[in-house]
Amino acid sequence: MKRIYCAAVAMAFACSASIAIAEENPDAAFYKKAAEGGIAEVQLGKLAQDKAPTPSVKEFGAMMITDHSAANDKLKAIASRKNIKLPTSPSVAQMATKTKLEVLSGAAFDKSYITGMVKDHEEDIKEFQTEADSGQDPDAKAYAVATLPTLRTHLKKIQAIAAAQGVDLK
Repeated sequence: MKRIYCAAVAMAFACSASIAIAEENPDAAFYKKAAEGGIAEVQLGKLAQDKAPTPSVKEFGAMMITDHSAANDKLKAIASRKNIKLPTSPSVAQMATKTKLEVLSGAAFDKSYITGMVKDHEEDIKEFQTEADSGQDPDAKAYAVATLPTLRTHLKKIQAIAAAQGVDLK
């Protein structure tokens, strides 16, 4: 019983600490999603390098590792200065995507990875553009503005790969 009480108190404290951070930083949700997404991109990029049969998909995976690792480092530095605790793993949905990709191979892997990367980068661009346009935290806005060109380059590249591979994105 004592352990349950202690766990409940710890959870309540953690929740109130998270709420306090969100109140201090109205862009906390952006930081969280950007961190989770960046971590997921690196993990999925490594998976693409290991599993993709197509050289262009392997190369795209390598680009994800390089570019998103750099973006993650910049985000961590900003968060550290602001005492914002970032997630250290992808979201549950992103982990499920990775698990799905881990069991695929060959052309099925490529198709699923390509389709997922197109969708993910379209969503990321929308979220980063929203932050750039209407975020309240100047550091979050600057990060979004600085990262958008890379995200747009990624989207164009993966769309070109999809076209070359005949992957239907509809």
